[in-house]
Amino acid sequence: MTKSNMFKPIVVLTLICLVLSAILVETNSVTAPIIEASELAAAEAARAEVLPEADSFTKVEGSFDERIIGVYKADNDAGYVVQVLEDGYGGKKTLSIMAGIDNDGLIVETKVLANNETPGLGSRIADNEFRGQFAGKDTSLEGIVTISGATISSGHFIDAMKDAFAAFEIAKEAN
Repeated sequence: MTKSNMFKPIVVLTLICLVLSAILVETNSVTAPIIEASELAAAEAARAEVLPEADSFTKVEGSFDERIIGVYKADNDAGYVVQVLEDGYGGKKTLSIMAGIDNDGLIVETKVLANNETPGLGSRIADNEFRGQFAGKDTSLEGIVTISGATISSGHFIDAMKDAFAAFEIAKEAN
Protein backbone atom coordinates (compact mmCIF):
# COMPACT_ATOMS: atom_id res chain seq x y z
CA MET A 1 0.00 0.00 0.00
CA THR A 2 1.39 3.37 -1.00
CA LYS A 3 1.48 6.40 1.24
CA SER A 4 -0.98 8.27 -0.99
CA ASN A 5 -3.51 5.42 -0.78
CA MET A 6 -3.16 5.43 2.98
CA PHE A 7 -3.69 9.18 3.48
CA LYS A 8 -6.48 9.65 0.92
CA PRO A 9 -9.29 8.28 3.20
CA ILE A 10 -7.99 10.38 6.10
CA VAL A 11 -8.09 13.57 4.03
CA VAL A 12 -11.56 12.77 2.65
CA LEU A 13 -12.99 12.03 6.10
CA THR A 14 -11.42 15.19 7.52
CA LEU A 15 -12.97 17.29 4.76
CA ILE A 16 -16.36 15.68 5.32
CA CYS A 17 -16.13 16.43 9.05
CA LEU A 18 -15.18 20.04 8.39
CA VAL A 19 -18.06 20.58 5.94
CA LEU A 20 -20.59 18.97 8.29
CA SER A 21 -19.29 21.01 11.23
CA ALA A 22 -19.69 24.21 9.22
CA ILE A 23 -23.26 23.24 8.32
CA LEU A 24 -24.06 22.55 11.99
CA VAL A 25 -22.61 25.91 13.07
CA GLU A 26 -24.70 27.71 10.47
CA THR A 27 -27.85 25.81 11.43
CA ASN A 28 -27.29 26.65 15.09
CA SER A 29 -26.76 30.34 14.34
CA VAL A 30 -30.10 30.41 12.50
CA THR A 31 -32.15 28.37 15.00
CA ALA A 32 -30.71 29.59 18.33
CA PRO A 33 -32.48 32.99 18.28
CA ILE A 34 -35.75 31.35 17.25
CA ILE A 35 -35.52 28.81 20.08
CA GLU A 36 -34.61 31.52 22.59
CA ALA A 37 -37.57 33.70 21.52
CA SER A 38 -39.89 30.71 21.78
CA GLU A 39 -38.65 29.88 25.30
CA LEU A 40 -39.06 33.51 26.41
CA ALA A 41 -42.62 33.61 25.02
CA ALA A 42 -43.49 30.33 26.79
CA ALA A 43 -42.08 31.63 30.09
CA GLU A 44 -44.01 34.91 29.75
CA ALA A 45 -47.21 32.97 29.01
CA ALA A 46 -46.66 30.77 32.08
CA ARG A 47 -46.14 33.86 34.25
CA ALA A 48 -49.37 35.36 32.90
CA GLU A 49 -51.15 32.09 33.63
CA VAL A 50 -50.20 32.00 37.33
CA LEU A 51 -50.77 35.74 37.87
CA PRO A 52 -53.45 36.71 35.33
CA GLU A 53 -54.02 40.18 36.81
CA ALA A 54 -50.49 41.22 35.81
CA ASP A 55 -49.94 43.16 32.61
CA SER A 56 -46.19 42.53 32.29
CA PHE A 57 -43.25 41.50 34.46
CA THR A 58 -39.84 42.72 35.52
CA LYS A 59 -37.21 40.33 36.86
CA VAL A 60 -36.27 40.96 40.51
CA GLU A 61 -32.61 40.67 41.45
CA GLY A 62 -31.76 39.43 44.91
CA SER A 63 -30.00 36.89 47.06
CA PHE A 64 -32.34 33.99 46.51
CA ASP A 65 -31.87 30.34 47.36
CA GLU A 66 -30.15 28.30 44.64
CA ARG A 67 -33.47 26.54 43.90
CA ILE A 68 -35.06 29.81 42.78
CA ILE A 69 -34.85 30.09 39.00
CA GLY A 70 -36.39 33.54 38.83
CA VAL A 71 -38.59 36.03 40.63
CA TYR A 72 -40.68 38.46 38.61
CA LYS A 73 -42.66 41.45 39.87
CA ALA A 74 -45.83 42.42 38.06
CA ASP A 75 -45.37 45.89 36.59
CA ASN A 76 -48.91 46.84 37.67
CA ASP A 77 -48.24 45.67 41.28
CA ALA A 78 -50.54 42.64 41.02
CA GLY A 79 -47.94 40.53 42.83
CA TYR A 80 -44.96 38.32 42.11
CA VAL A 81 -44.23 35.15 40.17
CA VAL A 82 -41.61 32.75 41.49
CA GLN A 83 -40.12 29.83 39.56
CA VAL A 84 -38.61 27.07 41.68
CA LEU A 85 -36.44 24.13 40.63
CA GLU A 86 -36.99 21.57 43.38
CA ASP A 87 -35.77 18.04 43.93
CA GLY A 88 -38.39 15.51 42.99
CA TYR A 89 -38.96 11.79 43.34
CA GLY A 90 -37.53 11.66 39.81
CA GLY A 91 -34.17 13.07 40.95
CA LYS A 92 -32.27 16.20 41.92
CA LYS A 93 -33.75 19.45 40.60
CA THR A 94 -36.23 17.69 38.32
CA LEU A 95 -39.38 19.49 39.45
CA SER A 96 -39.90 22.95 37.95
CA ILE A 97 -42.84 24.84 39.43
CA MET A 98 -44.10 28.39 39.01
CA ALA A 99 -46.27 30.15 41.59
CA GLY A 100 -48.12 33.45 41.37
CA ILE A 101 -48.36 35.21 44.74
CA ASP A 102 -50.40 38.38 45.21
CA ASN A 103 -49.26 41.33 47.33
CA ASP A 104 -51.25 40.01 50.31
CA GLY A 105 -49.05 36.90 50.32
CA LEU A 106 -51.67 34.52 48.95
CA ILE A 107 -51.07 32.04 46.16
CA VAL A 108 -53.06 32.95 43.06
CA GLU A 109 -52.16 29.93 40.94
CA THR A 110 -49.44 27.32 40.49
CA LYS A 111 -48.14 25.58 37.39
CA VAL A 112 -45.87 22.59 36.97
CA LEU A 113 -43.51 23.38 34.12
CA ALA A 114 -41.55 20.12 34.19
CA ASN A 115 -41.38 16.98 36.28
CA ASN A 116 -39.97 13.47 36.18
CA GLU A 117 -42.34 12.07 38.76
CA THR A 118 -43.79 8.58 38.40
CA PRO A 119 -46.37 8.63 35.58
CA GLY A 120 -49.91 8.19 36.87
CA LEU A 121 -48.89 8.62 40.49
CA GLY A 122 -46.43 11.34 41.46
CA SER A 123 -47.05 13.12 38.16
CA ARG A 124 -50.57 13.87 39.48
CA ILE A 125 -49.07 16.87 41.28
CA ALA A 126 -49.47 18.66 37.93
CA ASP A 127 -53.23 17.97 37.91
CA ASN A 128 -55.58 20.75 38.93
CA GLU A 129 -57.09 18.48 41.59
CA PHE A 130 -53.85 18.74 43.59
CA ARG A 131 -52.52 22.14 42.43
CA GLY A 132 -55.91 23.81 42.79
CA GLN A 133 -55.91 23.47 46.55
CA PHE A 134 -52.97 25.92 46.80
CA ALA A 135 -54.94 28.89 45.44
CA GLY A 136 -55.69 31.31 48.25
CA LYS A 137 -53.19 29.73 50.67
CA ASP A 138 -50.68 31.75 52.65
CA THR A 139 -47.27 30.70 53.97
CA SER A 140 -48.84 28.28 56.44
CA LEU A 141 -50.16 26.15 53.54
CA GLU A 142 -52.73 24.94 56.05
CA GLY A 143 -55.21 22.35 54.80
CA ILE A 144 -53.15 20.96 51.93
CA VAL A 145 -53.92 17.29 51.37
CA THR A 146 -51.15 15.17 49.84
CA ILE A 147 -51.79 12.61 47.12
CA SER A 148 -52.19 9.14 48.58
CA GLY A 149 -49.35 6.95 47.37
CA ALA A 150 -47.43 9.98 46.13
CA THR A 151 -46.62 11.71 49.39
CA ILE A 152 -42.97 12.20 48.39
CA SER A 153 -43.91 14.08 45.21
CA SER A 154 -46.58 16.02 47.10
CA GLY A 155 -44.03 16.89 49.76
CA HIS A 156 -41.60 18.17 47.15
CA PHE A 157 -44.35 20.37 45.68
CA ILE A 158 -45.10 21.75 49.15
CA ASP A 159 -41.37 22.38 49.68
CA ALA A 160 -41.32 24.29 46.39
CA MET A 161 -44.19 26.48 47.63
CA LYS A 162 -42.28 27.17 50.86
CA ASP A 163 -39.25 28.17 48.79
CA ALA A 164 -41.49 30.38 46.64
CA PHE A 165 -42.83 32.16 49.74
CA ALA A 166 -39.28 32.71 51.05
CA ALA A 167 -38.27 34.26 47.70
CA PHE A 168 -41.47 36.34 47.70
CA GLU A 169 -40.54 37.83 51.09
CA ILE A 170 -37.01 38.67 49.90
CA ALA A 171 -38.39 40.25 46.71
CA LYS A 172 -40.94 42.35 48.62
CA GLU A 173 -38.19 43.69 50.88
CA ALA A 174 -36.02 44.53 47.87
CA ASN A 175 -38.78 46.60 46.25
